[in-house]
Amino acid sequence: MLEECETPYKLIPVDIGAGDQFKPEFLKISPNNRMPAIVDNDPIDGGSPLSVFESGAILEYLATKEQKFIPPDPRGRVLVSQWVHWQMANLGPMMGNANHFVSYAPKIEPDLSLLEYGKKRFLGEVDRLCGVLNRQLTSSTYVAMNELTIADMAIWSWAHLSERILGEDTWKTFPHVKEWVERLGERPGFQRGRLLGEELAKKDLTPEEEKRRRELLFNQSSQSLPENQ
Repeated sequence: MLEECETPYKLIPVDIGAGDQFKPEFLKISPNNRMPAIVDNDPIDGGSPLSVFESGAILEYLATKEQKFIPPDPRGRVLVSQWVHWQMANLGPMMGNANHFVSYAPKIEPDLSLLEYGKKRFLGEVDRLCGVLNRQLTSSTYVAMNELTIADMAIWSWAHLSERILGEDTWKTFPHVKEWVERLGERPGFQRGRLLGEELAKKDLTPEEEKRRRELLFNQSSQSLPENQ
């Protein structure tokens, strides 16, 4: 979104393997200890710096501030907003859980039979949601309407990973999603945004660091949260 708006910004990495997401200064910005989160030092109301967490809320805030990628009329805003929330409540969580059971869980649980239900449940939901998206794109150039909006930005971030999660026949099953993913992926703003910080993900971890990372990322509960600062 920032790249498409050509809005200047500063990227601040949060090392989740080192537990940066639990530091008091980050929790003040994102109390759910998750990324992304932003701090706008030049907010809409001209007041003090404003922090926003949750990607859908960030997109809606930026669209309102920049007056881009969301219609000005209430009916158009609803068309876009409902698809942003569809991603937040459906595609994002389901693909995240599917990827967990496909990619991470086998490294944690040696008995693969215990993972089959989770894989079936979440892969099935991802397949269903890709079907919903594919059907929507049969009659629309973009997801919410026939122009690029924040709904496309929110959904593309997950949808372009569909083949990685569902397998090599994915695009045969969902050709309209494939065309849309590839078309948006050719946009310079999307390319720059996708590759941003790519080198940070290539950090080699020692076995001890990898174990610590898994402990920080998985099997958390309310007891995992730090004390109020």
